[in-house]
Amino acid sequence: MRVLTRAAAYFGEQQAALYLVGGSLRNLLLGNSGADWDLVTDGEAHKLARRLADRLGGFYVHMHEKASRVVVRSPDLAEDVVLDISPQHGETIEEDLRARDFTLNAMAAPLAPLLEKLIRSGTLQGADFPLIDPCNGRADLERRVLRAVDEEVFRHDPLRMLRALRLARRYALTIDPTTEQLIRRDAALLSRVAAERIHDELYTILGQPDALDALHRLDAYGLLTVIIPELRAARGLRQPSPHYWDVLEHSLRCVAALEELTSALETEPGTAFSATLAPTPSAGEDLAALRELLREAEQQQIFRFEDLRAPRMKLAALLHDIGKPLTASVDEQGAIHFYNHPQVGAPIASEILQRLSASTRDRRLAQLIADNHMRPGQLGQDGAEVTPRAIRRYFVDLGPTGILVTLFSLADHLATLGPRPRTSAWSRHLSVARLLLTSYIRERAKILPPRLVRAEELMSRLKIQPGPILGVLLELIAEARAEGTIHSREEAILLAREYLRKHEQENC
Repeated sequence: MRVLTRAAAYFGEQQAALYLVGGSLRNLLLGNSGADWDLVTDGEAHKLARRLADRLGGFYVHMHEKASRVVVRSPDLAEDVVLDISPQHGETIEEDLRARDFTLNAMAAPLAPLLEKLIRSGTLQGADFPLIDPCNGRADLERRVLRAVDEEVFRHDPLRMLRALRLARRYALTIDPTTEQLIRRDAALLSRVAAERIHDELYTILGQPDALDALHRLDAYGLLTVIIPELRAARGLRQPSPHYWDVLEHSLRCVAALEELTSALETEPGTAFSATLAPTPSAGEDLAALRELLREAEQQQIFRFEDLRAPRMKLAALLHDIGKPLTASVDEQGAIHFYNHPQVGAPIASEILQRLSASTRDRRLAQLIADNHMRPGQLGQDGAEVTPRAIRRYFVDLGPTGILVTLFSLADHLATLGPRPRTSAWSRHLSVARLLLTSYIRERAKILPPRLVRAEELMSRLKIQPGPILGVLLELIAEARAEGTIHSREEAILLAREYLRKHEQENC
């Protein structure tokens, strides 16, 4: 509070009003505090903020015409104190507040007397202090209701519709029915908002627990398919057994299953798994082994639970079947098929994230999951043996992302069955996942040994040019090395030379 106290004193010296507003005041009334403070002044905000930064020994940042930022760093403080100082809009502070989004954000208090009360009482909850509340925000806050300031709120800035959902979930608020109607009325306007702003709000929403509830709400308000129009065709699109849900609901449920699986695998060793995840003792053993393997992977710095919980992973989960609407077909017997939907869906998932201004890393993750989510389950189908060659090829293609894809494939399996009991296929899938992760985490040097020969040497020794055949030879050598049939550079060259000889004979 020392920084705020000095700021209040400085503005008092300058005979400029200074108010604590918006989310900062709301959070104090909820009993929370932070290091970021929203302030409004009726003076020249930019000049005053710059001089305040000098007074406090902080840093001045000109953000835009609406705000300046003062950042104060101190070894005595756990984190930087950030003061966002904006000019008052309108003739009065009340006029400024009425132009805001929600009533619980449309409150202000003169900073100096508020700090005096806060320092004396230690809290603002239930406290009597000078409060400027033209929209009755405090009453709504006490009732835990999120209410739009007026009917034009979302038309002024459609991103506020996403913010409404974020705030409601973050602070356990009920969205006022009239406000819900306004969101549904104005949902289509969200398409006008800059992709970067939508990206930030969407990732914040997905970063909160129970993303399924958030996604269902976004869909109920008509916002989800404005953000991702490609999902419209997934609604009501039936799937063959053993699928329980249509394509859209299955995609949503995959996000919930991913969260459930992540929470279970992140528990301490010895913690029992739910009957949903471990219907048999062998399933419980495999899950316990996966939990141990993931802890080892964390120590090797090739995996983080943070990545499994991240918004980008949840978004990739949502989009993993995005290719199904374009590949849906029904054969003569009435059976539904989605041939090649992973290959069709992978570039679509990447394009969606690019449209949302996601990073290259996030786009790549969505593409890899869409393209490969069926591979782990297919490896163990019909009791077939999972060969070392198949494991090696899987991790050559995916690297450490193969861990995430493997775990997602388990979530996909759970969401496929819905509330129905797990079958023997679930146990097989778990055992394959355990084998894949064991091979990569504990036996990586065996399945992915260092190259015996580099591309340049291979071209020089065999007198070949760069091209597809070079990749074939390098892969051939890598597989033979992993299988233990060759051990030296000369053996690698001989193997490649023999392959070339046969290849030339076959093509004569």
